[in-house]
Amino acid sequence: MAMRQTPLTCSGHTRPVVDLAFSGITPYGYFLISACKDGKPMLRQGDTGDWIGTFLGHKGAVWGATLNKDATKAATAAADFTAKVWDGVSGDELITLAHKHIVKSVDFTQDSNYLLTGGQDKLLRIYDLSKPEAEPQVVSGHTSGIKKALWSSDDTQILSADDKTVRLWDRNTLTEIKAINVAMSVSSMEYVPEGELIVITYGRTIAFHSAETLEQIKSFEAPATINSASLHPEKECLVAGGEDFKLYKYDYNTGEELESYKGHFGPIHCVRFSPDGELYASGSEDGTLRLWQTTVGKTYGLWKCVIPEEEGGEVAKAKGNLPGTTEEDLEDLGSENSDSIYSTAPEVKA
Repeated sequence: MAMRQTPLTCSGHTRPVVDLAFSGITPYGYFLISACKDGKPMLRQGDTGDWIGTFLGHKGAVWGATLNKDATKAATAAADFTAKVWDGVSGDELITLAHKHIVKSVDFTQDSNYLLTGGQDKLLRIYDLSKPEAEPQVVSGHTSGIKKALWSSDDTQILSADDKTVRLWDRNTLTEIKAINVAMSVSSMEYVPEGELIVITYGRTIAFHSAETLEQIKSFEAPATINSASLHPEKECLVAGGEDFKLYKYDYNTGEELESYKGHFGPIHCVRFSPDGELYASGSEDGTLRLWQTTVGKTYGLWKCVIPEEEGGEVAKAKGNLPGTTEEDLEDLGSENSDSIYSTAPEVKA
């Protein structure tokens, strides 16, 4: 029998969690940022979910959030017609970038010198963060609001998705290289630099395309509408979540469903693997983030390994070393992992 998943629950947000992102691995571990309709993006330790701080300053729902590689900077996209750049260590607001409509997506270049934004006004903008008062470079061509915009191919190209179109742009000429249409509204897009892949979700479809040509490589169909999917760094498996409150795990090579379980009390809006592939995070309409082990029962973060065999040959369940681990799929999912994760959003900067 397979061990049961024992998620770590991260509370603190008061509205649906709509986006999340991990930093790279730093000397201090890795970090996780969450975007929420409560307008208060939060920074957490990535492997434990422990709250570090809340970025205060937006006056509307935050739709997108990201960290640079070393987690020294954060960026957020919001309904108050701004994108903001923050100091990831002090929590201070560094730059506010005014837009003409709701901003949905933010992404740093690898050197953290430029920020790409996209949103409801159908335009991509590239800001030079060393000259934030200067006008950004603007790329037009989308015919509906932009849902996601990402740097690709060592920041020489840009990938962007609107309602039913994914486009590839040349960074230097700001011209479109290629566009593809999909059958239903795009719900998410993830860029995987190792192997230059993109993961796109629309309807029940999880599709993998080349980031360099947009040619489709493969696709899987899930049992329910999917809002987000993420590919494991080693490309062994992928996870996806959506409207039926469930998380699904698939074998990337065969498409076989490996696991599915009730993950939240509401639709799942975002899922992402950690940079080391040891866990994945999910964010939901229920206002929580949850961290899940890629290999159940392994000692990692707050999870402690279990003895494989108990008396009678029963496989032991994985257990966390702090209160709040689940016995049943949903009964206790609302409980906390540790005292350092607050039940209400602390009004303190990072």
